[in-house]
Amino acid sequence: MMPSAPPPSDPVLRDIHLPPAPAWWPLAPGWWVLAALVLLALVAAAWFWRRRRRLQKQRRMLLDELEKLTARHARDGDAVALATSLQQLLRRVARRHDKAAIRQRGGDWRQTLARVPVTTTVLDNLMELEPAIYRPQARFDVPATLAAARDWLRAAARPRAWKPSGTETGHV
Repeated sequence: MMPSAPPPSDPVLRDIHLPPAPAWWPLAPGWWVLAALVLLALVAAAWFWRRRRRLQKQRRMLLDELEKLTARHARDGDAVALATSLQQLLRRVARRHDKAAIRQRGGDWRQTLARVPVTTTVLDNLMELEPAIYRPQARFDVPATLAAARDWLRAAARPRAWKPSGTETGHV
């Protein structure tokens, strides 16, 4: 008879092995969402920063123009020319928000000026400009009017400073 084969011994098993470490690329979907949100936040921040710089530049240009008018008035002392130039500057700024501002007179012009949150004293001083531009010898309080114009221009240059038309005139 033939010798029989020895009985099979226990099978040879390998040791427990771990799966390979996950690759860093491609990223998991959560990282893509996070990257998109960060990119969106950067774009929004850049947009707000540019908008703020543009508004600051516009405000600075308006106030610089007012300072040039003040310096010119200090040099030549012509109150009519100052009143005319201030009125034109105010109307140019107001025209950005209300196209009819270039033709308005009296109460309508006051309502347009009042759409910017300023005091009634500022409005009263600015309303002195309108009759002054038609008089050969303009008489108005120049320092108070220049201060009122500066206050109004600063307020008008702020974003969302303009209220919708049809509001009350002046604020305290």
